[in-house]
Amino acid sequence: MVPMSHRRPQTPFHDLDHFIAHPRVNGLALSPDGRRIATIVSTLDAKKTRYANAIWELDPTGEQPARRVTRSAKGESGAAYDADGNLYFISARPDPDADGDDPVPALWMIPAAGGEARLVVSRPGGVQSVHTGREGGVLVVAGLLPVAEASDDPEKTDAQARALRKEKKVAAILHTDAQVRYWDADLGPDAPHVFAVEDAPADEPQPAADDTDADDPPTDPDLPGTVDAGPRKRLRLLTRGLGARLRGGGLHVAPDGSFALAGVTTAVAQGARNDGIVLIDVAAGTTREIVAGDDDVHHAPGPIGRGGARAVITTGRRGTRDTATTVHLALLDVASGAVTPLAETWDQWPHPLAWYPDGSAVLVQADEDGRGPLFRVDAGSGEVTRLTDEAAYSAAAIGPDGTVVGVRSSYAYPSEVVRLDAAGATRLPNPVERPDLPGTLTEVETTAADGVRVRAWLCLPEGASADAPAPLLLWIHGGPVGSWNAWSWRWTPWNAVAQGYAVLLPDPALSTGYGYDFLQRGWGAWGDAPYTDLLAITDATEARDDIDGSRTVAMGGSFGGYMANWIAGHTDRFAAIVTHASLWALDQFGPTTDAPFYWSREMGGLAEAHSPHRFVGQITTPMLVIHGDKDYRVPIGEGLRLWWELLSASGLPADAHGQSPHRFLYFPDENHWILQPQHAKVWYEVVLGFVGEHVHGRTPTLPDVLGAPAQG
Repeated sequence: MVPMSHRRPQTPFHDLDHFIAHPRVNGLALSPDGRRIATIVSTLDAKKTRYANAIWELDPTGEQPARRVTRSAKGESGAAYDADGNLYFISARPDPDADGDDPVPALWMIPAAGGEARLVVSRPGGVQSVHTGREGGVLVVAGLLPVAEASDDPEKTDAQARALRKEKKVAAILHTDAQVRYWDADLGPDAPHVFAVEDAPADEPQPAADDTDADDPPTDPDLPGTVDAGPRKRLRLLTRGLGARLRGGGLHVAPDGSFALAGVTTAVAQGARNDGIVLIDVAAGTTREIVAGDDDVHHAPGPIGRGGARAVITTGRRGTRDTATTVHLALLDVASGAVTPLAETWDQWPHPLAWYPDGSAVLVQADEDGRGPLFRVDAGSGEVTRLTDEAAYSAAAIGPDGTVVGVRSSYAYPSEVVRLDAAGATRLPNPVERPDLPGTLTEVETTAADGVRVRAWLCLPEGASADAPAPLLLWIHGGPVGSWNAWSWRWTPWNAVAQGYAVLLPDPALSTGYGYDFLQRGWGAWGDAPYTDLLAITDATEARDDIDGSRTVAMGGSFGGYMANWIAGHTDRFAAIVTHASLWALDQFGPTTDAPFYWSREMGGLAEAHSPHRFVGQITTPMLVIHGDKDYRVPIGEGLRLWWELLSASGLPADAHGQSPHRFLYFPDENHWILQPQHAKVWYEVVLGFVGEHVHGRTPTLPDVLGAPAQG
């Protein structure tokens, strides 16, 4: 049992307006001297239709309270400290010299000595992210149109080409690569490139010094209280010739800033692609492939050690229709490109985060048994030592004295910044307090038919007991390679718990944190072990005397939505089923998703034997279908086809008035997740109303903003 703090009678989860307004902490940056931590806090804007980000700084010693260091209507992201302690970030604050155009994300900086933010670099195509070396160097990633890549003045050519497309109102994109979309974004016509941020010649124009609002201090250097704009900066292109290959993702800067490692992709036959690693020489402005792509092995760059001689990377076997993918650590010799396995027998899915200052070990995160601990991996022996016991860590960094700071969460509390020492993890004074919960968190487990242990988190409402058992919501995670181990504001069980439901969060076959054999149990056969694991853990939970096993609902999103659809066609034991952003017809999904080159390797037998649409005639359970039109990972065609086939071919007939018990909640401007606050509120209201209708027989009260259901 996870101990709970003192709770008030009502919590933020009892009121959806309070829930969506609760501030959220995300991300971590540590200054090179280890004396300052930056994190992002998201808060609801005045109209309650978007979250605005602000950067806060924390004291790693825990002696001082957290303090807010940025403020603007557009918000900030991507905090990073340079070697001098200056704090860089990305913001779309208005540029006074932009002639009324819509502002684009630009690079800003707050001096180490304090003061107002300064505009460092602004460009028509915007800046995507900023990366710094602990001992020097500032790099940014920004999009560049193909016509500008070979130009002598790429930034000028890029600006002219963008202006022409805007003037002519041309949005067309000509593709040569298989990937044309990503999550909710159309890719191109520009492609990501890496630029060095460096001093500009004295004769170049001075960028605007400050931005934000009419109340900000003046920027005339002759007036008192003004802000010195500092040395003028410009961008120098480093990745000429790489084009869209940098969509492979991942950029790591050497501590001294002299080079960086980046992930790249290479198109190969029949739409497939391989991924490798390039070295970007900052001084020379050149690149070379240091780890080549491979048909059977994947690679991704990781942190570079002090001195730049080696880096820790991830590599492993690519998944096929029959064999699960693997991820392992390896050491890359930067001079030779040689790759040496590190801790290759470690049976988990590692994410390297940082080198220890003396180069003796690497700090790594990996899922483990419903948690996501931090580990120390010895760079010589490969010995793995777990550093934390509870929670899941989404970020961590190491100070010059070896002190580790990180961002952790669990289903007992959302993300918070902590410091690790010999005594364990200490919660620092954070910008946001933990919310009180409407229940308690515990664990359950069972043994599957093949003898494998299957475990889950169980969120229980206040008062659940043998005398007052709670109805159960089986909530299935996405992925499918993943785990219910970290807090999510998008998939929060506590709103349902506040309404009296127990919520079961299981990790069936295909989940991470239980070894590669556990992944292999469900690989290429999603409807087999993952399905039977879910039913087995549901059986075990329903057997508890504080659970009413006669009133159980199944729900899930993405892969969890796939499993909800599969469950609907294979059992009638559930009172209702909620399926969000779900895979329905796998032969349709594979070629239309934003990553067909990935799924083409694995769909094989899945599309033939494990596609839920083949069992629509056996569905007799009321279903709530939810989908966003901007979902490119699971395209809207999956939701539309599922909806039509439920109405036209499922085993649950319409009533005497021709009305079906199924429902379709459609979001025209949302993606794979429901991100806008007002829509998140609608999502929970409709889901809980649908569940209440079929569990308790209640007439659902629709949100006023929806009005009556749209009729055909």
